[in-house]
Amino acid sequence: MSQKILSPDALGVALRAERKKRKLSQTEVGKSVGIDQPTISRVEKGNPGTELGTLFRLLAALDLELIIQPRQHPANEAKGDAW
Repeated sequence: MSQKILSPDALGVALRAERKKRKLSQTEVGKSVGIDQPTISRVEKGNPGTELGTLFRLLAALDLELIIQPRQHPANEAKGDAW
């Protein structure tokens, strides 16, 4: 299942949901990739200062991937019609 993530808060919510779905604690996830529990807690709370390396290690621990794609805009915005 894919999920649209547009903010650090949304990313934290999604990562927490995935971790809980797998019935893993923050400590268990962290131990598997060398991240301490407080760091995982900060990521799940939406800390915008999370290092990219930390994020990718956490994604790997949860067997998730990051996909970059253009944002989808409603049809009327694509034509330049503001009304």
